[in-house]
Amino acid sequence: MVKYGLPALLSGVVALSACSLAPKYQVPTTPIAAQYKTVGPWTSAQPADQIDRNGWWKMYGDAQLDDLETRLLANNTDLRAAYDHYRQAQAFVAQVESGLYPTVSVSGAPLRERQSDTAPLRGNGPADYNSVTLGASVKYDLDLWGRVRDSVVAGKDEAQATKADLASVQLSLEVELADTYVQLRGLDQQTELLSETEVAFAKALQLTQTLHGSGIVSGLDVSRAQTQLSSAKSQLSQNLAQRALLEHAIAVLVGTSASEFSLPQQTAAIALPAIPTGVPSTLLQRRPDVAAAERRVAEANAQIGVARAAYFPDITLGLQGGVQSAAYAGLVSAPNAFWAIGPQLVQYIFDGGFRRARLDAAKAATDEAGERYRGVVLSAFQQVEDNLALLSYLGTALDEQRNAAASAQTTVDLALRQYKQGTVGYLDVVEAQTVQLDAQRGVLDVQTRQLSANVQLLHALGGGWSSDELAQVAATPALVASNGEHGAN
Repeated sequence: MVKYGLPALLSGVVALSACSLAPKYQVPTTPIAAQYKTVGPWTSAQPADQIDRNGWWKMYGDAQLDDLETRLLANNTDLRAAYDHYRQAQAFVAQVESGLYPTVSVSGAPLRERQSDTAPLRGNGPADYNSVTLGASVKYDLDLWGRVRDSVVAGKDEAQATKADLASVQLSLEVELADTYVQLRGLDQQTELLSETEVAFAKALQLTQTLHGSGIVSGLDVSRAQTQLSSAKSQLSQNLAQRALLEHAIAVLVGTSASEFSLPQQTAAIALPAIPTGVPSTLLQRRPDVAAAERRVAEANAQIGVARAAYFPDITLGLQGGVQSAAYAGLVSAPNAFWAIGPQLVQYIFDGGFRRARLDAAKAATDEAGERYRGVVLSAFQQVEDNLALLSYLGTALDEQRNAAASAQTTVDLALRQYKQGTVGYLDVVEAQTVQLDAQRGVLDVQTRQLSANVQLLHALGGGWSSDELAQVAATPALVASNGEHGAN
C-alpha cells in the first residue's frame, strides 16, 4: 500500500488544483427587442455590420475631417492617458500570473561576528568568529482551492474591460471631433449666408437713402434699413465668435495649441451617409462600453472564488538549502551543507467575521456589476432609438424648412418689387427679409443637426469597434503608432 501512497497523493493534489470556487459565470440577462422601434432607411441593411472599422468617419467623404481624425489618434492626450492605463492593466495581469509559478531566491551572508562575554549560555568558543552562509530557497503555492487562478481570471477580465474602456475613449473622442467639425462647417455655411445678407442689406440701405434723397420715402425707411444692416453684421460677428471657440476645441482634440491652429472656411455640404444598424442583438457586440461592463461582471464573479478560497488552508511547498561555515576555505563542501524541505500550512481559526464579510462584499459587487451592465445595455438601445428618431423627424423638418425658405424668398421678391413701385412701405420689406433670413438659417441649422444626429448614431452603434478585439488581451496593443507614439492602426 505504501508504494501507492505518493502517486495517490500527487493525483489528489492535481485534482484539487484544477478546482475553482467561483460560481459558473453567466452573462446577465437583458431585454433585447427583435428590431428597432423607429423604422427608416437605416434599419434594413444586410449584412448588418458594414461600417469601416479602420475609420468610420471616412463615410462622410471629407478629406479635412480624415486628416483631423488621424491627428487625433496620434496626438490626443486623453487617448494617450487611456492607453497608459490599459498598459497598467496588462502589467497587473502579468503580476497576478506570477503566482502560478514557484518563486526562487538566493542569499549570501558573509559575516564577522562577536559574542558578548556576558551573553546567556555563553560557551567556551571564541568571542570573534566568521559566519559565511550561501543559500537558496524555492516556494510554490499549491493553490488547491483556486485562489491564485481566480485572481488571474479576475485580472484578465479587468484587463479586457480596460481595453474596452480604451476603445470607448477612442470612439468618444473620434465622435466628439466629428461632431465639433460638423458644427463648425455649419457655422461656415451660416457665415457665408450672413455675409451675402450683409451685402444685400447694404444695397437695400443704399436704395432707401437714394429714394429718401429724392423725397420719395421718409427717413424712417432709412433708419429701418440701417437697423437691419447693423443687426446682420452683429449676427455675423457672433457667428464668427462661435466658430473660433469650436476651432479651439478641435485644436485641443488633435493635440495642438489653439494659438497655432486654424481651419480654412469650407461651405460645401457634407453628404449624409446611410448607416446600417442591423438588429438590436448585434449592438451588444459593437459597443465597447457594453463589453467593458460585461467584463467587469465576470471579474466580480471570479472574485467570489477568491473570497471563498480564504476559508480553506493555504498550503505552500518549500525547499531551502545551502552551505554554512566559519571559514571561507572549503565552504562549498558536503559537511557544510544544510537543507530543509516540507509543506507549510496556514489556516485562520478565528478572524472576527472578516472572511464572511469579504465574501458578502464580493457577491454584492457581482450583483452591482450585473445591474450596471443592464443599465449600460438599456442606455445603448435608447441612444440608438433617439438618434434614429432624430434622423427621421429632422429629415421631414428639413423638407418643410426648405419649403419655408423658398416661400420666404418669393415674399421678399414681391415686397421689394412693390416697394420700388411705392405700393408698400419699407416695413413690409424688412419683415419679409427678416423672415427669409431666419428661414434660410433654419435650413442650415436643421442640416447641421441632422448631420450631428448621424454622427451620434454611429457613436451609439459603436463606430467601427467590435467585441472580437478582446480575444487576446496580451497581444500587441491596439494603439501603437509606428514611430513609438500612441496612435491607431
